[in-house]
Amino acid sequence: MDRPTVLALRALKLGDLLVAVPALRGLRAGFPDHRLVLACAEWLRPLVDLIGGIDELLPTPGLDDPLGMPPGVADVVVNLHGSGAESRDRLEALEAPRRIGHMAPGWDGPEWRDDIHERERWVRLINAHGVTGDALDYRLDPPDVDVSGFGAGPGSAIVHVGAFYASRHWPVDRFAAVVEDLVRRGKRVLLTGDKRERERAEQVAALVGEEFRGDGRVCNIAGTMSLTEFFAVIAGADIVVSADTGAAHLASAFGRPSVVLFGPAEPLHWGPPPGPHRVLTDESLRRGDVFADSPDPALLAVGVADVVREVDGLLR
Repeated sequence: MDRPTVLALRALKLGDLLVAVPALRGLRAGFPDHRLVLACAEWLRPLVDLIGGIDELLPTPGLDDPLGMPPGVADVVVNLHGSGAESRDRLEALEAPRRIGHMAPGWDGPEWRDDIHERERWVRLINAHGVTGDALDYRLDPPDVDVSGFGAGPGSAIVHVGAFYASRHWPVDRFAAVVEDLVRRGKRVLLTGDKRERERAEQVAALVGEEFRGDGRVCNIAGTMSLTEFFAVIAGADIVVSADTGAAHLASAFGRPSVVLFGPAEPLHWGPPPGPHRVLTDESLRRGDVFADSPDPALLAVGVADVVREVDGLLR
């Protein structure tokens, strides 16, 4: 290695990495002569490639094991993962001369705040350490891949029916009603999700009235795409309807109009940036248990008419 190394840790999911994009770009600009290594899950490599400026992905599925880098290699370590002891311990083991993180035992930096958005949190962190970042530097260029075979492109609408936790599962019959409304508007509706969510997408498709299903107007493509193809499908859509999950963050990243349904998480922390995006939730009913096995009341308070109203406003 002929260059010093900056290692940034963000071993979380798709949406988590997307909100860290501004901070990662700030690090790239702030350490132009360094090799920038990102410790994150290997399956996110297609997203890392779209972010740009990252020299190496260090496969890191979580914090159960030590990071796969010997002590003394990293000159700077950056904790974009959190501020807890577990993430700090993993980074401290690398014995880097410089640490960028929040204030904690052995770490200088700003105090952790609960009242700011995640994009702003990580930019605020690097700014406090003398590295310039812009929380609005989150946009991505679409991948250059042909997804016309999935029905993607102009005229398509994405209804993303899945989410990793049941607390974010809006009822399938409500999704079906939204699908019918989009078909009435002349949209070709693509039901998306990963392989685990294909059954849920099938349930939505089965509840859509027969008069709306013909001529490829409703296509269940959940679990059939690579991650890069999923990116391209989102990037080419006229509108995206999704719970607060990776699909919603991708709609923001690609500048696509979106209606985002929030349950346990707060829009204050995870909501979309300014733009053609609408948030629906009921803050007064939020239970806030991300790991619950049933939908959060704040999510269930969102009705079909609420979504249809926002879709109408975005598509006019």
